[in-house]
Amino acid sequence: MSKPSNLVSALVVACTVALAAPTVAMAAPGPAPAVVHGKKHKAKLEAKAEKSRVKVGEETKIKGSFADLGGQESLSGGEPVVVQQLRGNVWVDLTTGTCKPNGVFKFSVSFQVRANVTLRVFHPETELYVGVVSSLIGIVVI
Repeated sequence: MSKPSNLVSALVVACTVALAAPTVAMAAPGPAPAVVHGKKHKAKLEAKAEKSRVKVGEETKIKGSFADLGGQESLSGGEPVVVQQLRGNVWVDLTTGTCKPNGVFKFSVSFQVRANVTLRVFHPETELYVGVVSSLIGIVVI
């Protein structure tokens, strides 16, 4: 093709794309609120053990809270949280649940072996929030 016909072809393609883009955008489902704001919210996750020393088989509670650091979102509850135990160099899920509407959570855990146990609470990345972990929780199982 000659240069003028290449230019005409390029203009036709550009106009077609420009006219089709609004139609495609209108047909796409609406984005989640976090996307509208341009980025996901940061959050804070706090957790602690009810007891730092327990006997083998004895139950203790892991209590904590999940909060939006932007302060603009009100939690509706249902944010996922996972209690994890460090085994070797790998975090292993012990139990999974969700936050209450006020952002608090509570899990019961027990251990069947004497050990120094390291736990954390993990909130995976969601459509609204980035992933976040709590500080480490140490429990001595005697």
